[in-house]
Amino acid sequence: MGTAIERFDTNARRAFDSIGQTQVYQGELLRHPVYTRFLHWTVALFFFLALFSGFGIYLPWLFRWFTPIFGGGPLARELHPWFGLFFVFFFGLQMLNWLAPMMWTPADSRWMRNLKNIAAGKEKMEPPDTGFFNAGQKLQFWEIVVGCVLYLISGIILWAGARTFGRWPVAISYVVHDISAIVMLGGIFIHIYLSTIGEPGTFQAMIRGAVSEAWAWTFHPAWYKEVSGRDPVQACEEARRRGEYGSK
Repeated sequence: MGTAIERFDTNARRAFDSIGQTQVYQGELLRHPVYTRFLHWTVALFFFLALFSGFGIYLPWLFRWFTPIFGGGPLARELHPWFGLFFVFFFGLQMLNWLAPMMWTPADSRWMRNLKNIAAGKEKMEPPDTGFFNAGQKLQFWEIVVGCVLYLISGIILWAGARTFGRWPVAISYVVHDISAIVMLGGIFIHIYLSTIGEPGTFQAMIRGAVSEAWAWTFHPAWYKEVSGRDPVQACEEARRRGEYGSK
């Protein structure tokens, strides 16, 4: 199964790389190829389409101004489950794309134990064994995986209705669906903050596909060492001596 997944992902990457190329300049490293960026923004698109149409359906007294965007309440109700299905489908592809680097490691457990210092900004650089993704990113990834499963199951029950599944499954599905949406929305707010203000340079990775070496050794030192062959602390000190790196 793993081999089939890797083969599919490799073929998809090659297909998308043949359509568009990622420019990596001096002092930068390739972070996300075209295929990965396509999946990320497609997932984001359908997530927010499902979210906004869902708000208009389930809380019309507060978010009824969303429904005209989708052609009115009845059409928004028709489109919402399809937006959800496309979101789950494309995130499924993203899950295959990121399955290997998202697996939990002992380094992630150590990162979690040091979370207080990291969140408080006491650590100027991430722990030296932080790889392609840190533990926080992995937790959010798996939270979305669980959320997608709950979305899919509860959404199908709500879509089919009480005549097919009965009143109690539908009532429970409403609660599960809404709670999953709230949890995922909270995670998205954190994700947006960290990809912009919290970790400057991260947003560029999903726009251009490349990041600066300084970003890499600051936030993902083990990955930096893996792809560059250089020690991240030494590279940071050399950049400081040249006046190319601030007081992070």
